[in-house]
Amino acid sequence: MLEIKLPDYTEETIKKFIKDFVGNRGVVVGLSGGIDSAVVTKLCADSLGVERVLAVHMPEKTTPPDDTEDAREFAKSLGVEYREISIDDILQSYLNVLSLGDRVAIGNLKARIRMNILYAIANEEGRMVAGSSNKSELLVGYFTKYGDGASDFMPIGDLYKTQVRQLARKIGIPEKIINKVPRAGLWENQTDEGEMGVDYETLDKILYLIEMDKNPEEIPEILNIPKEVVDRVYGMYIKSKHKRILIYIPKISRRTVAFDWRE
Repeated sequence: MLEIKLPDYTEETIKKFIKDFVGNRGVVVGLSGGIDSAVVTKLCADSLGVERVLAVHMPEKTTPPDDTEDAREFAKSLGVEYREISIDDILQSYLNVLSLGDRVAIGNLKARIRMNILYAIANEEGRMVAGSSNKSELLVGYFTKYGDGASDFMPIGDLYKTQVRQLARKIGIPEKIINKVPRAGLWENQTDEGEMGVDYETLDKILYLIEMDKNPEEIPEILNIPKEVVDRVYGMYIKSKHKRILIYIPKISRRTVAFDWRE
C-alpha cells in the first residue's frame, strides 16, 4: 500500500529556510483557524521567535465561529501577536459597485481582500508575508490566484496535505485543529474535499504518482481506484498550470523572466 511519509529532515529544513529567507525581518501570517496556517505560524515562531510573528485572523459572516475561536486560542498559546480584522465592510464595498452573483467569484474576492490586508500590514511594518498553501492545493489549483496563493514564501509548499498532518503532530499542533474538516470558509457549508470531489488521502497518492512520472493511465490500477477519479485530479492539475506561473511572457530574448531566467 502506498504511503507518503514525512522525511525526517523536514522540520529542520523548513526552519532553516525560514531563517535564511526572512533574515532579520518579521513575518505576518493569515491565521484561519485551520491546520495549514497553524503549522506555518508555529514554524515561523520556532524559527524566528514569537516576537517577530504576527498572526492576523480575517473573518466574515460565513466564517465558522469555531475557526475564529481556534485562531484566538492557538495564537495565545504560542505567544505571538494576534489581530482580528473583519472583512465584511470591505467585501460589501466591493459588492456595492460590482454585480457579482457567482459564489466562486465572491469567494475568490474574499481571498484577495485578505491578501491585500496582509500585504498592507507587511509594507507598513517591514514584514514578509508567509503563505499557507500546501503542495496538494498548489498542484490542483485549489487556491485563489493573487489571493491565498500570493505570498513572499510558502514554508509548506512542498508538503502534501497528508504530510502536513504528520508534521503538525510532530510540532505539537492541537488535535482539534489537526482533525478539523478542511475548509476554506468562502461560503457556508463549504469543504475542501467536497468541492474538489476527492479526499486528501486519495488526492495525495495520485499526485505523488504523477510526481514520480507514472502514466495517469496506470494510476487507477496501482491504487485500485476508479479511472474517473484519476482523470478528475489529472484534469485539475493540467487546467491549473496558469496558477503556478506568476506571469506569461512571449519569449523574444536569450533569457526570459518567469521562463528561463533563474534568480
